[in-house]
Amino acid sequence: MKSYRLSELGDAELRSLIARPRIDFSSVFSLVNPILDHVRQRGDAAVKEYTLKFDNVQLDDIVQLVADLPDPLLDADVKEAFDIAYSNIYAFHAAQRTPETNVENIKGVQCKRVSRSINTVGLYVPGGTAVLPSTALMLSVPAQIAGCKTVVLATPPAQDGTICKEVVYCAKKAGVTHILKAGGAQAISAMAWGTETCPKVEKIFGPGNQYVTAAKMILQNSEAMVSIDMPAGPSEVLVIADKHAIPRHVAADLLSQAEHGPDSQVVLVIAGEGVNLNAIEEELSKQCKSLPRGEFAAKALTHSFIVHAYDMLESINFSNLYAPEHLIVNVKDAEKWESFIQNAGSVFLGPWTPESVGDYASGTNHVLPTYGYARMYGGVSLDSFLKYITVQSLTEEGLRKLGPYVATMAEVEGLDAHKLAVTLRLEDIEGRQVSK
Repeated sequence: MKSYRLSELGDAELRSLIARPRIDFSSVFSLVNPILDHVRQRGDAAVKEYTLKFDNVQLDDIVQLVADLPDPLLDADVKEAFDIAYSNIYAFHAAQRTPETNVENIKGVQCKRVSRSINTVGLYVPGGTAVLPSTALMLSVPAQIAGCKTVVLATPPAQDGTICKEVVYCAKKAGVTHILKAGGAQAISAMAWGTETCPKVEKIFGPGNQYVTAAKMILQNSEAMVSIDMPAGPSEVLVIADKHAIPRHVAADLLSQAEHGPDSQVVLVIAGEGVNLNAIEEELSKQCKSLPRGEFAAKALTHSFIVHAYDMLESINFSNLYAPEHLIVNVKDAEKWESFIQNAGSVFLGPWTPESVGDYASGTNHVLPTYGYARMYGGVSLDSFLKYITVQSLTEEGLRKLGPYVATMAEVEGLDAHKLAVTLRLEDIEGRQVSK
């Protein structure tokens, strides 16, 4: 990992350091667009063809109703782990419900905001080099709490055409209605446009590779009339460590993101003096060699880096510029720095809070903004599956008090019909009062 000292970097060098590796989306779009069009035009048949081409799986049907699937048999310890994760994720997201409140700014003028679930949603659970039933929970549980009526979960099938049993278990537990046995751009297109057997959805959620991301980006700006959760890129973590951090813990946290794939990015920020960097690097090398996915992690480390900061304040300032998906603050009294953190997808405070707990079972959501988008996006939450409608109700007294101001503003803007909609009512109110 390359090493930099913040005090020696100019503005241009700093901007270069926080920039993510550029993805040439123009070339990705040229590959993805034909797939999206074919699925739109040919539906299930096109999804089957692309699944055979890319995943080497021959499918008889691409959609299964979750209600028709038998309960999968899981080992007791595996079932317990996913049950605990489900309970924690459910509790954390259920607590995000906001009570409905009425505001009366002027007597007789009532305003409120009400929430309604998005009716049909699509959840993308990557398959690829690892199965991710945890992502199935992270996406389906808030959809369940929100009350989404149709929930389509798309995930690549195994070679025999089946779906990972842990994913099925999570889907059944969290109220998924349909499973789409497909991955990649073809799955995103099937959910966005709808096919003979796959319901059309109104919003698509979930992480994925550059082809999945490109498909989401294209379709949200198309006639498909579908929205997406957020832009996403490769997984990333930034770890701030001081002299109190245990080197093998720091190394393990860096590798836990590096093992996602060769395009993952990990950043180590050394806060102050006294950090045993040699010990951290030795642990990185030793642990990486022992990992089944060590080859992925090793490649990711080649484009990752170390930053030396003068103190914690400089460390957090750099982190805010970088805006990491995951931020681990492995320093003494980490909690006192929470208020300084402005840009991060999810934060892990203290020496006993590995990023892994958020990925699986603490209760927070692990579908988070990457690529620096934490500057303006938050991660998936209950709100992601809701839309909000504002409601207002005026009495005669309310319109008498507020109406003249509205009429004046409409006149300033030259919108006479807006003005009339108010003044005609005011005239009727005054007329009734005079007649009394």
